[in-house]
Amino acid sequence: MMKYNEYPIKKLEDAILLSYNSPFKKHNNYTDEACLLELRKDILNHYALRCQAELLPTIVEFNDTLRSALQEMYERAHHIWNDIKDRNDYGEFVRLTAECYLSDDYPQSHPVQGEDRQRLWEAICDSGWNSLYKSGVTQALVLPFDLEESFESFIGMNCTPPNWNEGLDRELTKDLQLINAFHNLFDHTNFALTDFIYVRKFNTEIKIEINKLKQCYCRKNNRQTVKEKILELAYSYGVRLSGC
Repeated sequence: MMKYNEYPIKKLEDAILLSYNSPFKKHNNYTDEACLLELRKDILNHYALRCQAELLPTIVEFNDTLRSALQEMYERAHHIWNDIKDRNDYGEFVRLTAECYLSDDYPQSHPVQGEDRQRLWEAICDSGWNSLYKSGVTQALVLPFDLEESFESFIGMNCTPPNWNEGLDRELTKDLQLINAFHNLFDHTNFALTDFIYVRKFNTEIKIEINKLKQCYCRKNNRQTVKEKILELAYSYGVRLSGC
């Protein structure tokens, strides 16, 4: 288990929870909170990077699980898109956006457990505080704009070498084939390395946006209005619908 000075981390986390639980917390300016998360990340990563060999199996398992989650999202998004792309009764513009997020639940396998862990996890995952996590673990998949992008390209494995290990021990991690979503979480968000590598469950959000159907809403089309048909389609796939 990673060894570190618990006192500064405990004080930072207490401050994060105090602010996050406050009924007077700010709703628009999260600068102070983001700084707390960033400082916590820097301290934890300072210790984690000293024992990368110990964390390597966990990093590999997380990377593999994340890759599988993104592939499932990618394939599901394309399947839904193929079902709706040729329907001409949805208006002039249809767009599908797919995003992947870490589970809402604090990782059960994390070596640090406690009554406050779930609430702390909610604060760290709050995109108001962790702003570069707004679109999830990596950039959103947007169809039809990303139709030509292969899955390997989407996860950054079409580069040479196919390994996003910036910031880690290059020699130790040279064969890991870490995907770009790992790099995004590690380098660009305010998650510490040991926050996310224990996650094994992910949430996928797929949203269908329809450009102002205007008069289509009230026009009858056989037995259903166009709006009813769209809502029925969205419900069948369990996706969120915008614009109607």
